[in-house]
Amino acid sequence: MSQTLSASTLLAVPLAPLAGALLASILGTQFGGNVIGRRLSHTFTILGVLVAFVISAMTLYSVVVDGARFNETIYTWMVVGGLKMQIGFLVDGLTAMMMCVVTFVSLMVHIYTIGYMEDDEGYDRFFGYISLFTFSMLMLAMSNNMLQLFFGWEAVGLVSYLLIGFWYTRPTAIHANLKAFMVNRVGDFGFILGIGLVAAYAGTLDYAEVFAKADALSKLTFPGTGWMLITVICICLFIGAMGKSAQFPLHVWLPDSMEGPTPISALIHAATMVTAGIFMVARMSPLFELSDAALSFVMVIGAITALFMGILGIIQNDIKRVIAYSTLSQLGYMTVALGASAYSAAVFHLMTHAFFKALLFLAAGSVILGVHHNQDIRWMGGLRKYMPVTWITFLLGSLALIGTPFFAGFYSKDSIIEAVHESHLAGAGFASFAVLAGVFVTAFYSFRLYFLVFHGKERFDQNPEAHHDAHHDDHHGEHHAPHESPWVVTVPLILLAIPSVVIGFMTIEPMLFGQFFKDAIFVDIARHPAMEELAHAFHGPLQMALDSFASAPFWLALAGVLSSYYMYMVNPALPAAIQRAVQPLYTLLDNKYYMDWFNENVLARGTRLIGTGLWKGGDLGLIDGLIVNGSWKLVRRVSGVMRWMQSGYLYHYALAMIVGVFVLMTYFVWLK
Repeated sequence: MSQTLSASTLLAVPLAPLAGALLASILGTQFGGNVIGRRLSHTFTILGVLVAFVISAMTLYSVVVDGARFNETIYTWMVVGGLKMQIGFLVDGLTAMMMCVVTFVSLMVHIYTIGYMEDDEGYDRFFGYISLFTFSMLMLAMSNNMLQLFFGWEAVGLVSYLLIGFWYTRPTAIHANLKAFMVNRVGDFGFILGIGLVAAYAGTLDYAEVFAKADALSKLTFPGTGWMLITVICICLFIGAMGKSAQFPLHVWLPDSMEGPTPISALIHAATMVTAGIFMVARMSPLFELSDAALSFVMVIGAITALFMGILGIIQNDIKRVIAYSTLSQLGYMTVALGASAYSAAVFHLMTHAFFKALLFLAAGSVILGVHHNQDIRWMGGLRKYMPVTWITFLLGSLALIGTPFFAGFYSKDSIIEAVHESHLAGAGFASFAVLAGVFVTAFYSFRLYFLVFHGKERFDQNPEAHHDAHHDDHHGEHHAPHESPWVVTVPLILLAIPSVVIGFMTIEPMLFGQFFKDAIFVDIARHPAMEELAHAFHGPLQMALDSFASAPFWLALAGVLSSYYMYMVNPALPAAIQRAVQPLYTLLDNKYYMDWFNENVLARGTRLIGTGLWKGGDLGLIDGLIVNGSWKLVRRVSGVMRWMQSGYLYHYALAMIVGVFVLMTYFVWLK
């Protein structure tokens, strides 16, 4: 590939998965007569994603080695006044990395799905959905303008709705996908306001043109207030990210999205939908750098999410929900890094997290298959000897998640902790505490999960609800000994485990301290020197790992692992005793800080009350009652009086004239 990237080749990256999605969704389902069957459905979709991955890898090589860049309009949809609405691609280090991560993880999920969904009636439909999801995310990541960004943004939201509610006969799945859709609409309302403000004041939606006018925007105030316009724009854009990337308080949809099949848990929570907000803020770094208020807001929201959502993972017993709360916490880490102007560290953690979190979700799915669709970790145990491949890959993913030195997660997570420590923005002190405390919490819940599933006494034949738990992923099997999953499930686990171990060591230097993001991410070093401070202290990935053995994060992570080992392997009666001692705190956590209760009983009911008031008072009372019905009643009464006065009898008119003359004479006499 030459230094100038080809538009037609880049166009094949999103269109190949789209073609696979259309073939599987139309020709592979009852809608199109099911003419191609299961084998061709998964072949077409996997081939489409494979083509996208190969081209993405070639593009990344060209960008890194040859310094290639691409920023062109592919198609102009319409021009309204001076505002151009276009489809175009922007390819630089940030885009090329996202393309590779999205397509690689999606490819692993596609292959894994062959084994995981083999008995499901919606097999072809599922492949169509996940390929369409991949297309949507690629359009988002490759866009060079805010219109296309918004299209991809809404498309991943729509397809996630279809995937979370894939088993649409389950009431819990329908509730979960509706919840995800509604919460994301709240965030998207802020997002489109931000885009609208950019369009109104910059007169363009093209990234390069908007960034060129950033300094001019920073000198304006929001009409009618003393607020800086750039701050309002950035906060509105970030509200969109709060919904899509599940930041407090718009995080409530993500744990419930576990109602969907496990492969889409990996796809949504690893490389695609939830990282869209992180990617967007990093892409908008030239705007965010101009507003310290917006950066502080981003940092504090991320810190709350990183710590308090991680704590909820400690009490979960559903294997997928533990990993889901882990996702919330790690997204909080990325958001904190964005607020500290460590955009490259946030995107670096996005990349490493994509691999080890996809690995953990797919390994969890392998466990669910192995124990015949049980998801309650209290009824597992001792699976290590039955599922050796799943065991070792799950362990590698867990070690990466807790930030074990030399693993991928260590390099990205430690970089974030250090960057926040070096930040001087308002809220940095709280954020620094939150990300440090989060290290212990992450290690504790991760290895609580690991020990309860793979070690200790075998409990998989003691589950009292094995045949009627509605949260299980599929129809329940009989009680048999657990078994290792087929190769189409274990091979993706092995392929994801490799980058989960080595990718951080290999890429930290170019991505954080090299020129990898030089054209994509902008940082005002004079005002936000966090990454500059990290660069001075960095002496290579090997030295960084060796130095970490004397650092607080390492010892906090070790304390978390040892605490979970003691409480669940050595003294298993202790957790129940602690729960009894702090029952009010446990109740608070079990009810997820009452966020769902607040949303349902305060926001939803308040909205319904307002809606009822507007309906009865405004619609029925004012519009129907006064304006519509009142107007015709008034006309009827006036016309009735007029009809009575126009009787047609001469003596009536004579009487009226005499009375009129009498009134006038009386009036003039009275005036004299």
